[in-house]
Amino acid sequence: MSAVTEVEERAARNAVLSPASLLARAERLARDLAAHAAARDLAGEPAREAYADAYARIRADRLGALRVPARLGGAGGSVRDLATLVITLASGDSSVAQALLPHFVFVERTLLMATPAQVDDYLGRIAGGVLVGGASAERGTGVRGEVRTLLRREGNGYRLDGIKHYSTGALIGDLVKVTAVDDAGDSVLVVLPAGREGIRLLDDWDGMGQRGTVSGTSHFENVAVAGHEVLRTQRWSTERHHTGAASQIVHCGIQVGIALAALRDAVAWGRRGLRGVKESGVAKPQDDPYVLQVLGDISAQAEAARALTLHAADQVDAAARARFGDEASAEDVARLAAHASVVTAQAKVIATQAGLHAGQALFDVGGAATTLREHNFDRHWRNARTHATHDPVAYKLKAVGNALLNDVAPPVSYLY
Repeated sequence: MSAVTEVEERAARNAVLSPASLLARAERLARDLAAHAAARDLAGEPAREAYADAYARIRADRLGALRVPARLGGAGGSVRDLATLVITLASGDSSVAQALLPHFVFVERTLLMATPAQVDDYLGRIAGGVLVGGASAERGTGVRGEVRTLLRREGNGYRLDGIKHYSTGALIGDLVKVTAVDDAGDSVLVVLPAGREGIRLLDDWDGMGQRGTVSGTSHFENVAVAGHEVLRTQRWSTERHHTGAASQIVHCGIQVGIALAALRDAVAWGRRGLRGVKESGVAKPQDDPYVLQVLGDISAQAEAARALTLHAADQVDAAARARFGDEASAEDVARLAAHASVVTAQAKVIATQAGLHAGQALFDVGGAATTLREHNFDRHWRNARTHATHDPVAYKLKAVGNALLNDVAPPVSYLY
């Protein structure tokens, strides 16, 4: 049986997906997640156990197939669809949205950077519900993002050695994508079954927020790697592309979702637990102009962040179409990718500000009672602040200003 026939049969076995159907499933899941998000965070159970049902449902609903091409059994959705899905999930529980970040990033980079055989293999499996976790960040390096995990040649294959201290989603992935360098110092992406001998995935993430991202430490000790499990990515360290902006869209969506979740809790508190301030001069606390101002402010910033994130996603879609189409010149491909990076950097700034602001301003709605641990309202700020440490927004502002004033495009990086 030919490889093409196998791919076509796999697509036929999978039920027909559409972006609308997956977004509807995500909305239902988000409502269920929101109902238990505060209690789950407060309980502090091991993330792998606490979120097992949620990730099982994500597999069954095949949410990870949103951006997989329809020919492989996926929904063939846009980056805008992806942004919408992430915002929806993050408004239910931002940890779940972030745990899926490596999965969605892997889909984007596979589409661009993998061989045709790898595209058909990995994305065909993802269309059926397979999830991909990540193992990227390391400690003890000279600068953030530096990689020391080594893929060394051994016979007809390779061996992988290294430690990743932040492995978002690795504990829920059927596959784990590992950033590494080879013997020549070139960057590679290694994609392995999570249960392969020599891989140890620890549920030891103890950050103050985003507790359910299953972002623990991963150890790779003399792990056997076959040639078809290696994506060669060195070219994309110098050639401009859109997948860095696509990953940043996911980050934007997480912060927007946090802002919307905080707004939901603020409104609910205002309806049920609000007490009036004597000098407000109003008969009922829900008419206090300052409470209304706070809610309006949170809402305005959250919706502005959502709108800019979706606009940025449209620019990434345009850059992707140019890259994968036949009509755009190399100059146009690079120009559209750079523009997408600038607009996405703008969105990242506004989304981060909206998430942090909502998490703080919520407490101006209800006073001291909102700080009681039983409500766990502080999780919104903790989640936003923890997530915002990924890459400083000051450098996003610098990139935008440099593009406007000096016509200098953002760095060629997975962060832009």
